[in-house]
Amino acid sequence: MSQPPKIGLVSLGCPKALVDSERIITTLRAQGYSFSHDYQGADMVIVNTCGFIDSAKAESLEAIGEAISENGKVVVTGCLGVEEELIRQTHPKVLAVSGPQQYERVVAAVHDAVPPVHNPHLDLVPPEGMKLTPRHYSYLKISEGCSNRCSFCIIPSIRGDLVSRPVAGVLYEAERLVKAGTKELLVISQDTSAYGQDIKYATSLFHGRQVKAKFYDLCAELGELGAWIRLHYVYPYPHVDKAIELMAAGKILPYLDIPFQHASPDILTAMRRPANQEKTLTRIRNWRKTCPDLAIRSTFIVGFPGETEQDFEILLDWISEAQIDRAGCFQYEPVKGAKANQLDGAVPDEVKKERFERLMERAQQVSAQRLAEKIGRTIEVIIDQVRTDENVAIARSKWDAPDVDGQVIIDNAGGLKPGDMAKVKITDSDAYDLFAVPAPGSGANQ
Repeated sequence: MSQPPKIGLVSLGCPKALVDSERIITTLRAQGYSFSHDYQGADMVIVNTCGFIDSAKAESLEAIGEAISENGKVVVTGCLGVEEELIRQTHPKVLAVSGPQQYERVVAAVHDAVPPVHNPHLDLVPPEGMKLTPRHYSYLKISEGCSNRCSFCIIPSIRGDLVSRPVAGVLYEAERLVKAGTKELLVISQDTSAYGQDIKYATSLFHGRQVKAKFYDLCAELGELGAWIRLHYVYPYPHVDKAIELMAAGKILPYLDIPFQHASPDILTAMRRPANQEKTLTRIRNWRKTCPDLAIRSTFIVGFPGETEQDFEILLDWISEAQIDRAGCFQYEPVKGAKANQLDGAVPDEVKKERFERLMERAQQVSAQRLAEKIGRTIEVIIDQVRTDENVAIARSKWDAPDVDGQVIIDNAGGLKPGDMAKVKITDSDAYDLFAVPAPGSGANQ
């Protein structure tokens, strides 16, 4: 389709529903869609329903039936959308159903039925949107807010509880990014493994298929896009185990960013976080049996109120036992509004600093050991930077996220460019980085 798709709209109900319709068509117009005043001139039809009383429901069902009869491609939204089963029983041919104010789900359903046509001469924004990252990697936000209530954190009071995006919207965005040249998608949210809980894992239409808004289903779909998929801010819930199988199969990167924050049961309880670290250690061991290449990044807080030397020693030992590949550390700071400010046992600043240094020293030891085990291997990397005058390229492996992890420094890097994928042989390592040369016979993958 070379011409902009035309959308028909039937808007029923109160002025609030009319405003919802206005927001939907504003978004679609900004994406290049045009609109038709009749069924025959439309490529598809949106019916914004009312479900306040029985007569309004009947009117909405009649309007849906008329749109199906006259056009054939119909997306239903609005108040009656909360009764999806009723709508689908009455009109099984509807393409998608969403409730009130679910603008993104409506737009995603429209994209699936009649994809937008990008016109480089008229559109001010490329189809993948404006980016602040290099072309070859992109962040993919799957939700807003957080429903956890950690005592040191005020994110829920700032951003609210968890609000997951419809999965089709996430997947279409990911697809657009990959088509535009993104080779690595970094999945982010406040609690990635809780994705979909707030919307009861609702399905939405992606390329004609109903996909559930569940952590595993999202990972599986992203794993088919042909890009590196890196998971950030994952909590070690039991359902994460299945995603490790996708890592072992090469569908998503063998990398988990898990903000453990501590290991002492007493401190984790004070933080209002899961306290059974023995179970977590067992889970990590099982993950590494399934996927030996798995790298785990985490962050920790030292000097939390009430933290004793014994608590801190538990944390040090746990980092060694869990073999945390990449670790960041923060000295506890009282944040205005955080519940932790009310706890007794403030730790002196000099003790916080000393514990910070000891933790980073332990983390470096573990990291150096884990990286040394990779010497001699041939791996794939993504090039971030090329220093032509030094004949050196700065790259990242599947174990390295941008800005927060280590790098792969490649000598004799002639011909490589930022964004290239290349095979390299690891020749050396230190506490954070790997050193490499191009693998024999390898060439950059554009």
